[in-house]
Amino acid sequence: MVVAGNNGLPRPFLKWAGGKAQILPELLSRIPPDFNAYHEPFLGGAALFFALAREGRLSGKKVFLSDSNPELINAYLAVRDAPGELLEILKDYQSRIAREDYYRIRAELPRSPVERAARLIYLNRTCYNGLYRVNSKGQFNVPFGRYKNPKIYDPDNILAASEALRGAEILCEDFGGVLSRALPGDFVYFDPPYYPLSRTANFTDYTSDGFSEQDHIRLALTFGALSEKGVLVMESNSDTGFIRKQYKAWRLIKIRARRPINSKGEGRGPVKELIIVNYKCKRRHNA
Repeated sequence: MVVAGNNGLPRPFLKWAGGKAQILPELLSRIPPDFNAYHEPFLGGAALFFALAREGRLSGKKVFLSDSNPELINAYLAVRDAPGELLEILKDYQSRIAREDYYRIRAELPRSPVERAARLIYLNRTCYNGLYRVNSKGQFNVPFGRYKNPKIYDPDNILAASEALRGAEILCEDFGGVLSRALPGDFVYFDPPYYPLSRTANFTDYTSDGFSEQDHIRLALTFGALSEKGVLVMESNSDTGFIRKQYKAWRLIKIRARRPINSKGEGRGPVKELIIVNYKCKRRHNA
């Protein structure tokens, strides 16, 4: 059962490229005032889910969380189902934050689900920019991040996150699976890997398959199919001509956000993004 948090908990236990923490006020102000079940098919760091849980807006509702990244989903299952065992391993990891420790742990291939989850949280907290990137063999290959004191062992937040996730259905699947579950009156939030602003600004390799232009087209079609079913849908994406064309039938709300991950310094400042909705929302304005 998802319950309201306190003291700013729960919050994301993973850093994630494209995380929504900085635009949460924009998103939260446009959440439908009333909806049935909640679905989040691109889970990532789950900033919106945890914010809704903190505010008690998911209490008593069915919650479906999913992602195509099996290691990510395994971490959420471990936090939900085995927080005590997970914290024991993370407590040990907290004292192993030197460069040589990082590469030794990165090379390990733990077998148990909880050990795999702890390793992912450790790598996420100590690698460069909290990126998740794998090579063609599916092996994590992000370099060491050189943080002075990364917080790996965080029992208060892990326990709060575990409580928030209790009762949620957590699935490893393609985003298209939401079509078979979402019912009229449900609310779906899509936070896909953003369509790139340029050919070099492409951080979409969350799995070995990446997320292609065809995937974005398929996502737009899924958005439309859910809308026809009477499902309330919100999506975050980049503000590009391609994305505007795919969603021209829906409400496009332009916002600005800072993107800290960019190979060029000039690409790290405020950039235009879109919130796309298929319903009337509180702060609607023309973009």
